[in-house]
Order: sequence, then C-alpha cells, then structure tokens
Amino acid sequence: MRNRLLVTGAVTGVMVLGIATASAQPGSGGLGDPYFPDDGNSGYDVTRYDVGISYDPARPGYLEGDTTVTATASAELDGFHLDLSGFQVTEVFVDGVAAKSFGRAGEHELVVTPASPIAAGASFAVRVRYSGQPGGGGWHTFPNGGANALGEPHSATSWYPANDHPSDKAAFHLTATVPEGWTVIGNGLPGETTTAGGKATFRWHEDQPIATYLTTVAIDEFTVRTSELSDGTPVINAYSPGTQIDPATEQQYVEIMDVLAEKFGKYPFSSAGSIVLGQSSGENPGALETQTRPTYFGAVFDFSLLHENAHQWFGDNVSFTDWRDGCIAECFAQYSVQLWEEHNGVDIDKSFYESTVEEARNDPGFWSVKLYDPGPENPLHQALYDKGSLMVHALRRSIGDEAFFGTLRQWQTKYAGGNASWPMFEELAAEVSGKDLDGFFEAWAHSTTIPPDQYLYPTGH
Repeated sequence: MRNRLLVTGAVTGVMVLGIATASAQPGSGGLGDPYFPDDGNSGYDVTRYDVGISYDPARPGYLEGDTTVTATASAELDGFHLDLSGFQVTEVFVDGVAAKSFGRAGEHELVVTPASPIAAGASFAVRVRYSGQPGGGGWHTFPNGGANALGEPHSATSWYPANDHPSDKAAFHLTATVPEGWTVIGNGLPGETTTAGGKATFRWHEDQPIATYLTTVAIDEFTVRTSELSDGTPVINAYSPGTQIDPATEQQYVEIMDVLAEKFGKYPFSSAGSIVLGQSSGENPGALETQTRPTYFGAVFDFSLLHENAHQWFGDNVSFTDWRDGCIAECFAQYSVQLWEEHNGVDIDKSFYESTVEEARNDPGFWSVKLYDPGPENPLHQALYDKGSLMVHALRRSIGDEAFFGTLRQWQTKYAGGNASWPMFEELAAEVSGKDLDGFFEAWAHSTTIPPDQYLYPTGH
C-alpha cells in the first residue's frame, strides 16, 4: 500500500513478543516498538476478536460497538490496557463480571482493572461496549453515507478495542448491523445474514491469524460477484456504486493468483477477492492488502492486483515482527509485478533491472534509505518499493532460481500464520542457498549508498 499515515517514536527497554518494550510492568500500555512505542500492550496475547458494530449511514459520524477480546495472560494481571481511539466507553466486563474500574489514558489507551486479578496463563475475555465518534483516522465515510475502516499502520483502533501491534495476530470475527438495503463486507468467509426490524446483520470470520491493521469492514450498496480460484478457493468481489466492474479483470485475477501460488506456494487463506470502493470523504488511503480481500479505490487492474495479493503471502501470512521490517512486505509485493511481466515473456533483466540500475546509478537519493530499519519518520518509504524490488532481483541473480524460489516457499511454510523479521529472512536465504550473503545484504539492505558492482551485477549462480 502507499499514502500511509505515519507517526514517530523511539524506545529502549526489555523484550516482549520479539520487540523492545518501554516498560517491564505486565499489563502496561505500549509494546515498545522501535517506531511506535505506544502501540500494543504488554501482559497478554490475543487469541480472538469478536467485533460487533451497528452503523446507520444516516449518521456517518457515529458508531456503536460491542466487542469481546479473548486473550491469554502472560503474567498475573491486576490490570491491563487495550488500544481504542475516540468513543465513549460505557461498560467493560472481564469474564462476564463488571470491571472494578476502567478509564482512558493518552491518545488511545483504555485502562481496565478487573474485579479480581487474572492468573498467569489463564484465558480471559474482555467485553467492551462503546459508542460515538470513531477516532484515530482509520474510519472513512463516503458521500452516500457508506463507510469503511482502512489504514496502515493504524486503523483498527478507530472501530474496535485491540492489542494494536502486528506481532499479536489473532482470529477475527465480525458481526455488523446496518439498515436493510446496505451490505457489509469483511475479512475471510461470510456467515449467516439475518434481518429484523428493518435492519440486516452480516457476519464474517477470518479464523487464520490476522494483524489488526489488516482487518477491515466496508459498508455500502455493494454489487457482490462470486467465483473461485483454480484451487477452489471462494472469491468474493464487492463493488461500490460507480466503480468499474470488469469480468476480464476478474478472470485475469485467477491467472495472477496461479502465478503467485506457483512462485510463493499455495494461497494461504480460505477465501480471496476484492473490495472496490468509491472515493471516501476523507483522504484516499490508497489500496491496502486487507487480509483475504484487498481494498482498492475506483477500479482494479493487473499491477494493483499483483501487489496487494502478493501481500497475502508477504505481510499477511508472514507478518513482520515490528515496523522496522517493512521490506518483508513491500520489497516482495513490488517484485511480483516483475514476476508477472516475466510470466508474459518480458526479459526483466534488461527491461527492469539493468535499465533501472543505470537510471539510478548517479542518483544518490535513490540509494540513501536502508531497506531494513529505514527510520521512524517513514518506515514504509518509497525505497522499499523501488530499491527493494531491485534488491530482490539481485538476490535471485546471486543465488539462482532454485534457491531463490525455494527460500520464498520455505519462508511461507516455516513462518505461516506468524511473524518474522528481515534478519530472519537473511538467515534463511543463506541457509537455503548455502552461500555467505552477509556482504550482499550489507550492501543492499543495510547501506545508504549504491552497492558495489559485485553485488549490483552479481554472477554468483
């Protein structure tokens, strides 16, 4: 995705969920992400979200929510935090018992004190009822009253309470009630839709682990079209009024997914498809790789289908451990465009790699951002797309196709449904190829200058 809202931060501390945390106090706010230290919360691991919302397009600035977060305590908890932006919280229950107290702190913290401490290792369920104006910028409304939640790195907390960090992935179930005539689209597979009193309730479930920023809901007067991928995976495409419906593109999507599956391994989720929205009333957040069903604006075409669906493997199935790892998602998603061109007979060595390198050879700015740990001011910098896709192809040249695609497929199976860091990818590539790649990755991923010719034009395979 492009055009993301970004904030800055720095942190030191101990390790929780594979990243530094600003505080060792169990249940405190903030996991200490090097770029977003206040994101997420310590002391527990979420296993499932059951998000319930009620929305009326006649009141686009208002949302009612009733969400249950099921988690496992990693330490004894006298209290804990959830991330939630905006809203008035009216009730909080822990395992069915009213919380001893709850209140707001900072920009997005909901601080909960349960009636009795939660034992280490215990599973517990937190039910939060809330209503009012969504906060945090992730909730977008349309001129006709429709709405959607979308954004990276932050969007989830604008519509439900969460442990808002990609290192804590969980199953996600959505129940959304809207006036009859409107349709709700979410992640995963649809459940039963029921109607009563002039309202319709839609249900969606994604049972495979999902990072919070990859969750979505879209509410509009959609046209919904269904089909299948070659392996039988159900495809659900939803189009807002006035957006382009192109059956030829839908058919090409099947071929695109076949090519990606050939290169990366079996498609990792139980459903696929697209959400195609009209222009929102706020800033257009750009396309985003919302899990199982990427979101686009206006129309979809082959390059956007490639990029956002490559993310289903790189970023969604295997997510990064913290926000320094953006190359895990963007470098490979961008390179999928070159794989598609190659599939269609293009010599990408010449048309893509050599021509781009020569154009950028004398442009210091092109090389000036590190691909791993690019900096808190822009963790998803354009360099991850441009320089990043060059690096991926250079790696392929260095180790050969068998080791290169073997590394990509092993990455997907070894870390399926979980998280992994860029340094872990470097280790796996060296292991699979049997080559010492320290110099290569130092020149490409950790440097701010053009790589030496031995890495820029590798001939190692």
